Amino acid sequence: MADYGHELRFGIFVPPEAARGRLLLRLVRHADESGLEVLAVQDHPYQPAFLDTWTLLSYLAGVTRNLTLMPAVANLPLRPPAVLARSAASLDLLSGGRVELGLGAGAFWDAIETMGGTRRSPGQALAALREAIAVVRALWGEGERAQLAGQFYPLRGAKPGPRPAHPIGIWLGVYGPRALRLTGELADGWLGSVGYAPPATLTAMMTAIDAAARGAGRVPALIRRAYVIDPTMTPGQLTEVALAHGISEFLLPVDPGGDRATHHFATETVPAVRSAVASARAGHPVV
Repeated sequence: MADYGHELRFGIFVPPEAARGRLLLRLVRHADESGLEVLAVQDHPYQPAFLDTWTLLSYLAGVTRNLTLMPAVANLPLRPPAVLARSAASLDLLSGGRVELGLGAGAFWDAIETMGGTRRSPGQALAALREAIAVVRALWGEGERAQLAGQFYPLRGAKPGPRPAHPIGIWLGVYGPRALRLTGELADGWLGSVGYAPPATLTAMMTAIDAAARGAGRVPALIRRAYVIDPTMTPGQLTEVALAHGISEFLLPVDPGGDRATHHFATETVPAVRSAVASARAGHPVV
């Protein structure tokens, strides 16, 4: 693995806690004004203590100007991809091209079933994720009608549209070998978390994505990599992750009251990592 030279981007990863909604709005406005670039919001539709993620993202699009907005990751078993495609395209248009789409195969199946979702085996969940990517892209595309055969999400003549304001990236929040191969084959980005993918595991994971990309005739460097970090990671550790593993987007996990941590990340950590990575890319030693 190596650095792919992607522009670095930094942001925050937040839970949409309903009880602290006002604090969350203040935090997001602060992040938007501080120069951070990405807002990633957890999506757990079965969680009654959470605001609905798409409703929240839609509201936040109206009170921010700079942040890229994304669900991290959208709960596919409870969000039909045909509707999700139109939701994402609509918000992208209304926000001036500030939407990216994170997708997950599904987890917490007991909770999903309580909301009327269907429990799926790992193989079924991955097959459904593959179909969902095709559905979303078909409805963002051109043509009169979209026809897709599928076990989970068939399209039977659906009309594409609306077209997004920009080419929305599809990021997969996945970790298993087959899912990583799917990422390399079809996705625009990988969105991982230190909790499920510690730095020591990144070489194997990124190698799996790259091998699958080459096997599908794709250029591995075109697949971006994002990482929800451990808040205790130092600028030096983040620089190492960027240069050694091709990670170019770093998300700080914070709760709605995390203004101080967000401020420190934006004003101290981010400039230090940008400077160190730029020096390394220019051929200067990183100190």
